[in-house]
Amino acid sequence: MRSRFQFVDDHRDTYEVKRLCQILDVNRSSYYKWLAGAEARAVRQRKDQVLAEEIRRVHGESGGAYGSPRVTAELREKGRRVNEKRVARIMRTFSITGIRLRRRVRTTIADAATAPVPDLFQRVFTAPEPGLKYMGDITYLPLEDGEFLYLATVLDCFSRKVVGWSIADHMRTSLVSDALQMAAATRGGLDGAVFHSDHGAQYGSRAFADLCDRLGVTRSMGAVGTSADNAACESFHASLKRETLQGARDYGDADTCRRTAFAWLARYNTRRRHSANGHLSPNEYERRHHTAKLTLAA
Repeated sequence: MRSRFQFVDDHRDTYEVKRLCQILDVNRSSYYKWLAGAEARAVRQRKDQVLAEEIRRVHGESGGAYGSPRVTAELREKGRRVNEKRVARIMRTFSITGIRLRRRVRTTIADAATAPVPDLFQRVFTAPEPGLKYMGDITYLPLEDGEFLYLATVLDCFSRKVVGWSIADHMRTSLVSDALQMAAATRGGLDGAVFHSDHGAQYGSRAFADLCDRLGVTRSMGAVGTSADNAACESFHASLKRETLQGARDYGDADTCRRTAFAWLARYNTRRRHSANGHLSPNEYERRHHTAKLTLAA
């Protein structure tokens, strides 16, 4: 309807408004009502364009990753009073969107010979304090020659902070062991913590079980073949690849892949807003938690 009103307005100096409205089957009173609101619409459009530029800057700073909730949180922190519905509308209008992933590679290969490990998480991927519950998984990183690197990560369930990670061109047990040992170094120890994973052969190996025993870690595993039992890790890896690949099929060579992954992981902990943390970065979420505890103890 708006385009027909615009057509009438564009040609009103050449033809009578009454005749144009008859031909286009629009009501003259509706046209004049639309015309009366033209100035207000123009003001809104100018404001939308200004906000769209601010959104583009935030979106660009996020590497093209942020959707409307995180963009809204970033704008509010910068002092902009705006609601998410408006941000979402403008992002749709100006085609400011993220990019979906393309393909999957199987990284979970169960080892039927390993001893059973109970599911201590029961799909509860949260924790009241840092350092109590961790979760880990492996994902593939495609290279230009059709090969892959593999990334193992360890996340803290409290803040979703990446406390340990390892990249290699294989999926042997050392890949996940290195990630867990980095987590122990980052946290100053893992004694008494629970670590949850899928039933991949790496996590079910005797060597990994021995490492957990040495670190004082209790193992937990979800059901075989059920991705929902490790959904938080899978979601994390999906975000990593979506935001670093940005629609590309691969990362290029191995060195570029490693640098890209390292840069994203560092940014994730320090700057990337996480919906589970009230749109705070993992580091900031933990900092505020620690500050609140000190305040209560004082």
